[in-house]
Amino acid sequence: MPQARRKTPFSGKAKKQQLQAKKQNKTLLLSTPGGTTSYDVVSVNYQPGRSRGRGEGNRYALKFYRETDEELKMKKEEALKSLNPVSERDMEVDPSDFFPEEISFPKRPPWNFDMTPAQLDAQEQRYFKEYVDRLQASPHWKDMSYFELNLETWRQLWRVLEMCDILLLIVDVRFAGMMFPPSLYDYVVNQQGKSMILVLNKIDLVPASVVAGWQQYLSARCPGLKVVYFTSCPGYNLAGGTSDKAGLQVRRRKGRQRMCAEGATKILEACKDLVAGAVDLGSWETKIREETNVEFDDDEQAEVGETILEKPDTSFYTHERYKNGVLTIGCVGQPNVGKSSLMNAVMGRKVVSVSRTPGHTKHFQTIYLTPQVRLCDCPGLVFPSKVPRSIQILMGSYPIAQLREPYTTIRYLAERLDLPKLLRIDHPENDDTWSPRDICDGWAKKRGYITAKAARLDTYRAANSILRMALDGKICLWLRPPKFTEEREKYETCPEIKYIKWVQALTSDAGESGDIGSQSGSNSEDEEQSDGDSGDSEDNTAVCNKFAALLQEE
Repeated sequence: MPQARRKTPFSGKAKKQQLQAKKQNKTLLLSTPGGTTSYDVVSVNYQPGRSRGRGEGNRYALKFYRETDEELKMKKEEALKSLNPVSERDMEVDPSDFFPEEISFPKRPPWNFDMTPAQLDAQEQRYFKEYVDRLQASPHWKDMSYFELNLETWRQLWRVLEMCDILLLIVDVRFAGMMFPPSLYDYVVNQQGKSMILVLNKIDLVPASVVAGWQQYLSARCPGLKVVYFTSCPGYNLAGGTSDKAGLQVRRRKGRQRMCAEGATKILEACKDLVAGAVDLGSWETKIREETNVEFDDDEQAEVGETILEKPDTSFYTHERYKNGVLTIGCVGQPNVGKSSLMNAVMGRKVVSVSRTPGHTKHFQTIYLTPQVRLCDCPGLVFPSKVPRSIQILMGSYPIAQLREPYTTIRYLAERLDLPKLLRIDHPENDDTWSPRDICDGWAKKRGYITAKAARLDTYRAANSILRMALDGKICLWLRPPKFTEEREKYETCPEIKYIKWVQALTSDAGESGDIGSQSGSNSEDEEQSDGDSGDSEDNTAVCNKFAALLQEE
């Protein structure tokens, strides 16, 4: 019987060298005019047990630059300074301020069929290194925030852009202007000649006038862009009230979910206009009619579709519009915007697993909605931009659990919302002036967050709790489009309001609209919205009957 191979001795010196090699693999070297500088890159969803092969889960780990210890110390000192509340007009954001023309996303370099996979891999590695070098040498580098540094993840986007006939870009309506990169629109629409649909997701968290404002602003800025509305939490999928007395959002999902038929119908109508009869979408319309009242369990196991997972993703794909009579829709968006939830809601059952952790979807997968409609879900991507890091954390682009300093984000939130009133907390030192640290200490005192050894207030745990409430929508901060304050009345009375409330499933009972559409930071907006619902009862009923007519055709 053959004996097993003897174990080779492994010294402490060899172990040290192995650890140093691993550390160097996580560090990106960038060239500068004065020489070569090393920047620390952290993998925020790195799994130590899955690092044996290139095809394992860490191949798609999210990678970002990490702040230095000096920056960390300065931010902690700023947390002790008092808050400076901003006006409502200062909550208006212009997307052009965050996406300069010089900043674009990496695109797949040219290739031909004579190149081998190894040559393609080397070319793309070299291209991505040069791309990051150009960004680092640009004058916007100091103001740039976290963005994806993993080439494998960008390769997933390249494949989706090559395969799709229509690109579905999903954004969180609370931060719509900061999640819509104009360079992606220019590349898809103007350079590739494809169609693009912008989905304003989570519209149940903001007033309908804000949704209408972003729709009109983005439509005017990008000609040919279709803008539709969606929420995976319409009124019939929620139980009980949606806000407490202090104004915190409370969304209680029912155990059995129904297909979000209103939002799916809006996406279907946009695709019909773009396809113009080239593909038969009747089966999709029939599916919506059949599954309108069918309930599914939100906790059931996902039915995963065709998973595309290869070693280096350098395979060739030549696009052919509506190949074999099938419409291919690519779903792209930043982490935590609700791409997976949208696909589950459109399908009428759970086909993609959902998680609050950014980077949960590791690789793109194709799912057939009907025999004629195919969906491609791309992993969440953080595009290069000048979006402040505090907003990126509130958007969910960066995992809260990986934060080394949460007080800057707490300050941004507290200067735009009355957090002491929303959280119903008392000042820990009985003072009238609040700082980000005071808010965290007050919340820790109320919730009983105490450190294990010293029995002090656990400020970090309290800060993480507040940020998770903001991410989930319990503390609802939403940013306005430019000139929203001046033109608020125009948006509140525009015709789009009734369609938005129809997608929210608020038109069947006008009395519920004041609760579900409420926003924690503006009580006057809630009262005006509630009054507007009762005055538009006839129009709202007509919109609701528009979808009911589909059920009568059967």
